[in-house]
Amino acid sequence: MFNTGQPIVTLTDTAAMHVKRLIEQGDSDVIGLRVGVKTAGCSGMQYDVQYATEQKQFEDKIEEKGVTLFIDPTAVMFLVGSEMDWEEDKFAARFVFRNPNEVARCGCGESFSVA
Repeated sequence: MFNTGQPIVTLTDTAAMHVKRLIEQGDSDVIGLRVGVKTAGCSGMQYDVQYATEQKQFEDKIEEKGVTLFIDPTAVMFLVGSEMDWEEDKFAARFVFRNPNEVARCGCGESFSVA
């Protein structure tokens, strides 16, 4: 499951544009977004994206397409090889993750599990 030869997370152009927009709209001390996972939902885990004002100890820093992501160290093994995208439709706008480590996803798409 864990392949250190792959990037932890890559961004689509659409996601990068939205991350830029979020950082511009954030407080002046926002330097990027923090990506992690948390225990939640019916499948066990949920992606967590928050503003970052500093790089925390042991976090990976990803600079891609003009934006900065900080990866929570406890989430790395769940995220390796994932692609972060931004999707909008009539009812929702959200970051979505295409994660090769997922083995199941709940019916609503809000949570996932890994092997």
